[in-house]
Amino acid sequence: MQAASDLSPLSLEETTYRRLRQALMEGAFEPGQKLSIRRIAAALGTSAMPARTALRRLATEQAVDVLPSGTAIVPRLSRAAFQELGTIRAELEPLAVRLAAPLIEGARLDEMEGIIRAGRVAREANDPAEVLRADRDFLFMLYHAAAAPMLLSIIEALWMRRGPHFWDARWIITGRVPTENRHPEILEALRARDGETASALLKTEIENTTAYLLEQMHFADDPATDAGFDSLRAPARRRRSLA
Repeated sequence: MQAASDLSPLSLEETTYRRLRQALMEGAFEPGQKLSIRRIAAALGTSAMPARTALRRLATEQAVDVLPSGTAIVPRLSRAAFQELGTIRAELEPLAVRLAAPLIEGARLDEMEGIIRAGRVAREANDPAEVLRADRDFLFMLYHAAAAPMLLSIIEALWMRRGPHFWDARWIITGRVPTENRHPEILEALRARDGETASALLKTEIENTTAYLLEQMHFADDPATDAGFDSLRAPARRRRSLA
């Protein structure tokens, strides 16, 4: 039975915070993007105060960075920070799968199978937004099934950091070999009530995806390159043959 506090209407501040939190998890904002209080308030139909309060809470959770000027921005992770994010996810999210395995019901597993099919259709249609949505929906259906609110909150905090960077890399992810996605095998293990196998499969998926993106993406602390300037340089003169 739900507590009375769970059934009470959410305050405007809480609603604003939750909507911004969800937007970050879904990659609605790009890394480095400025989050204007005025624009957030206008988009959500609120005054400036709820938007300001939500940004302060998100800054406390390290979901956004605040510049000395007071401007909030979506963090642009360093290579080391992205690696750390992947390492933490590879430990915590498989734990949620192990907890969910004995609890998840057949109807929910059938719904997850439908999400997998939707993801395949989106990939064939070259639709990165829907590919990422299917990935997110599949995993969070599992994480909610774990019935572990504190763990879920931590995972959501990690995804607020993950979301913008995965959206930034959406075309890289969409073009990747589809077999790297282990969701069908995870679902098969869950139907067999084999939480250990399902957990191990997700751990491998997260680790492989992190390694792939570290190889393919550019990060905040990567050294600058001369890409594009080579075409401006005069071609080197050929040496005369000594033969």
